[in-house]
Amino acid sequence: MAEEFEPKILGILCNWCTYAGADLAGTSRIQYPPNVRVIRVMCTGRIDPSYVMEAFSLGADAVLISGCHIGDCHYIAGNFKARRRIALTRKLLQEYGIDPRRLKMTFVSASEGALWGEVVKDMVNTIKKLGPSPVQKKSDLHAGPGAAHAADDDLAEIAKFSAGKKLEAAPIQKKA
Repeated sequence: MAEEFEPKILGILCNWCTYAGADLAGTSRIQYPPNVRVIRVMCTGRIDPSYVMEAFSLGADAVLISGCHIGDCHYIAGNFKARRRIALTRKLLQEYGIDPRRLKMTFVSASEGALWGEVVKDMVNTIKKLGPSPVQKKSDLHAGPGAAHAADDDLAEIAKFSAGKKLEAAPIQKKA
């Protein structure tokens, strides 16, 4: 019997609203699928489209961005900026042959734990219908036999940001 596809979804959540709403869902014991790996950012307005593209290249089947409701941003207009960037990023994904439904932006406040549960359920059901991401993971592109990494490992590398850890980077070259 074949295993049912379980999507790997990267969630990038606003610290002030959606992250608190997701926390409320957990403390309220609201049931929802465990498919979302969360990164907390101070504001969705700080999300660069390259983060979304990198998540797909590392094996995410979808990216869910969620922040404060329009007009309630703690940084005045961060969610307006994010909404524009995400709309453009969805167009870019489509140009690359990736279904734009794999990128979603929602607005969930700190008091809407039940809404967060519904957002996750809806996203998981949508991605299950679409199937696995068509993007070949970066780690698989140049890996030999037995060197493939699970998408969880790659997404965990991205999640180090939320824990305050720095990703390893190449040393800076000093000019002579």
